[in-house]
Amino acid sequence: MRKQADTQTWRYWRTVIGIVVAGAVLVVGGLTGRVTRADNLSCAVVKCVALTFDDGPGPYTDRLLHILTENNAKATFFLIGNKVAANPAGAQRIADAGMEIGSHTWEHPNMTTIPPAEIAGQFSRANDAIAAATGRTPTLYRPAGGLSNDAVREAASRFGQAEILWDVIPFDWANDSDTGATRYMLMTYIKPGSVVLFHDTYSSTVDLVYQFIPVLKANGYRLVTVSELLGPRAPGSSYGGRENGPPANELHDIPPGQIPGLPNTPSPTPMPNLVITDIPGQNSGGPNNGA
Repeated sequence: MRKQADTQTWRYWRTVIGIVVAGAVLVVGGLTGRVTRADNLSCAVVKCVALTFDDGPGPYTDRLLHILTENNAKATFFLIGNKVAANPAGAQRIADAGMEIGSHTWEHPNMTTIPPAEIAGQFSRANDAIAAATGRTPTLYRPAGGLSNDAVREAASRFGQAEILWDVIPFDWANDSDTGATRYMLMTYIKPGSVVLFHDTYSSTVDLVYQFIPVLKANGYRLVTVSELLGPRAPGSSYGGRENGPPANELHDIPPGQIPGLPNTPSPTPMPNLVITDIPGQNSGGPNNGA
């Protein structure tokens, strides 16, 4: 067979044919699961969002873990140390599901107003409880209510922990009877690279996540841990803030028929707003026990 001359025209058409064939391989491979899909790609290549859940482990955490696992999604859980000590098996299930675990301190106090001598203990006791339950000592922490200062961050650095606040706060604890309001905040503020604050202590939040993950996927988002999104964080450093940024309006909604219905068995009644900390006057969230 006569060899094709290596002309500029031939090189052009060879490139075009190669692109078409490569595209066909990707399409077929995506349908058959034999090539790397978008949900396995780096956040430098695809859009990512980090969902985070505070105040657990709680009675709705296991259902949330099932939802995340079924959707090949990862998340970061900031656990309260005394809750982990009371429910180590619950913390272990979070770790076993491949989720990232951070500290939400031992008692969830306002870290900026407790006696300075008690700051270190809030880190160390939470770390000990989480490590005993999961075999992992967290490298990330979130102060209750996002309330922090230089003294808190300096103490965190001694425990090898970086502070993670958020970019999107949808007020799920205040809207536990009105998930539409929470959903509106998510639709308005989520953008590539967002760190979203939720609480898995509310069944309404778990319901919302179940029905909102399809929206994120339809918009091409991969759901990852904070560390996968942001990379390694220096101990004592701080990321994010306590407020929402400017509206992004980056998401497009999906038809109602593509939103999964909730289970036939209703979720339990939302968790009451109980005081978490036993330090007098230091329940940082006020009457709603906030973030």
